[in-house]
Amino acid sequence: MPTLEHLDVHALRTVITTFRDTVRDHAGGLNRLNVYPVPDGDTGTNMARTLDAVVAEMETADAADLDATCDAISHGSLMGARGNSGVILSQILRGLASTLKDKTEGTGERVAEALSAASTGAYQAVLKPIEGTILTVVRESAEAAKIASGDGASLVDVLRAARDAGRTALDNTPELLPVLKDAGVVDAGGAGYLLLLDSALHVVDGEPLPEPSDDGDGPTIDQLDAVTHRGARPDGELDVSEQRYEVMYFLDLDDAQIEPFKQGWGAIGDSIVVVGGDGLWNCHVHTNDIGAAIEVALDLGGRPKQIRVTDLFEEVAEEHAHREASMHGDSHRHVETRAGAGLPRVTTAVVAVCSGDGLAELFSNLGVQGIVTGGQTLNPSTAELLDTVEHVNADQVVILPNNKNIIPVAEQVDALTAKTVAVVPTRTMPEALSALVVYDPEADVEANLDEMNEVIAEVRTGEVTRAVRDSKADIGPIAAGDWMGIVKGDGIVATATDITEVCRMLLGQLLDDDGELLTVITGADADPAVTGELESWLTDEHPDVAVEVHRGGQPLYPYLFGVE
Repeated sequence: MPTLEHLDVHALRTVITTFRDTVRDHAGGLNRLNVYPVPDGDTGTNMARTLDAVVAEMETADAADLDATCDAISHGSLMGARGNSGVILSQILRGLASTLKDKTEGTGERVAEALSAASTGAYQAVLKPIEGTILTVVRESAEAAKIASGDGASLVDVLRAARDAGRTALDNTPELLPVLKDAGVVDAGGAGYLLLLDSALHVVDGEPLPEPSDDGDGPTIDQLDAVTHRGARPDGELDVSEQRYEVMYFLDLDDAQIEPFKQGWGAIGDSIVVVGGDGLWNCHVHTNDIGAAIEVALDLGGRPKQIRVTDLFEEVAEEHAHREASMHGDSHRHVETRAGAGLPRVTTAVVAVCSGDGLAELFSNLGVQGIVTGGQTLNPSTAELLDTVEHVNADQVVILPNNKNIIPVAEQVDALTAKTVAVVPTRTMPEALSALVVYDPEADVEANLDEMNEVIAEVRTGEVTRAVRDSKADIGPIAAGDWMGIVKGDGIVATATDITEVCRMLLGQLLDDDGELLTVITGADADPAVTGELESWLTDEHPDVAVEVHRGGQPLYPYLFGVE
């Protein structure tokens, strides 16, 4: 194909679509990487979904109209941004689009100006910019593009200068951010940005696109969110106990109030990214205080909407990827309801969220009429929960969300249905099982609510999973492949190369003089021999504790424990 001398509207649209497709191709491998040792990560997915929204908006614009295309890119990126890296990416795209708008000649010089605007916009979006992230990569690539354009370079030469400088900057990110160096990775946000430049060079000059890595090695788009998800401090140290929740929402707020808003968020969180203008903002923060993150906006006269809360500590990448795959098919395929006339009529029905065929069977045996597949980052939508509520055979319904992130979603259902819906704020599967033991289908919703809340308050829970990379925690260094014991609310409390040893260490912290009943939920990867060994150990060391073992079938977490 001939080399393009100008980035016209058709080439721009092709670049954006190619960028979207390239991120999609890389997303699976990208999601498998993470600075934090728990096997999670969803940045590749977040970036792909952000770009899905951009392309969908762009396709509504006149394909021959540059202004309309640029407006669509700006609006689609603002409204569709997902996660920290997606929000920063949206600001980069808005900077590019605003500069290219109203220009008939997308020359090398004009594209260099657009890259500079993208860099400026990215820095402005972040309250406390940290070098060694996407910010560094986009800035250094823009500076190289500006130098090349000043020497009269062609469009392809400007793009190549930007991409080469960006690659060098990306390779250097571990030297600027020690948490990346400790994990042996580069910054993923910067790597994602380079895919944009790779896509541009593919369209302009026919350069081949980078092949996705099957094993997740090499520059990928996961580490920026991994850093921000896990509380990376400006000095690069990692504290896995900090800033557990990601809060995102759109905010109607006068532009003059946005700086006080950022400062207010700065007092209660980090990884703050705020983009937008003209009274509409897309806002992202990591915090331990969800309520305060919303109250800051209200105190300034703002109106938050479409609030999304993610419990970062509980994310699971493979489940998230499964959900993303499901979303491209039947929108109800992850909602399992034994709905219709075959369900017995009860006073109060239960709708529960769970992951794992064994847990679904357990819940059904305990009287649950509606099961929604989900948990951790496999978060069902309000619409999915509502659909299940409408199908159960009762006018009163209790929802067991079984995950902190799903609780605020579940709490919206009552206002959307004629049924009476109450949420028991279960955060784990063992809490849900305890709640179901006292469930009475013939009692009203308030009576069930009181009984269930009382019993879950007495449950202490923990889980076991495997580290996917080297890391650090308060208990000391963690090596890839180590087993980790995690207590909800306390973080990683035990680590060892042997899973049985970790289980014993974790149970030693969960079991105390008051513990009378231990519930063990085995995952898809649980070894029956290990389970038997644990049962024998419990009989010897804790003879006064009753032990119940259930097959849950959940992925990635071989053992879930609940102590009452």
